[in-house]
Amino acid sequence: MNPPARLSDLIFALDMPSEDFCTYFDRKTGACVSVGGRMISCLEEGEALDPDDLADWQEAEYEMAKEIVADDGSRFIAPPDDFEFNEYEVMEHFIGSVEDDETANRLLRAIKGRGAFRRFKDTVHRLGIQQSWYDYLEEAQREFVTEWAEENGVVVEDDLRKPGK
Repeated sequence: MNPPARLSDLIFALDMPSEDFCTYFDRKTGACVSVGGRMISCLEEGEALDPDDLADWQEAEYEMAKEIVADDGSRFIAPPDDFEFNEYEVMEHFIGSVEDDETANRLLRAIKGRGAFRRFKDTVHRLGIQQSWYDYLEEAQREFVTEWAEENGVVVEDDLRKPGK
């Protein structure tokens, strides 16, 4: 059996997308690993990088990139990402859970049009309900990542659950 993935690592991968790095879940170690997208691209195109051109800190990353490219999909898989997680929909559901009609209406107005995410977050702060929003978002991310793990046969260790919750 594979070592469990830490929930915090999977949520971090969800929260921190990057065009410069590719992140994978390593079934062998139970960890999320990130390597430079350029390294992956070069290796996928059959271009070997000259180890002499790499900084010392890049050597381990390059070795990992070679393992990822050589993998048949049984060891490394893409963790859930922000393209799959629909935060706008989560905001809509959060608004639906708000009991105060005036507060809900302000939030609904905030998510219309360009800049919806910034206006929404500014509004929850202005209304003093940011902790409710962050708790709601954290739970939505937890559920999303847990579902991804079940679909991919990954055991998750919940290292985020606070005692008594």
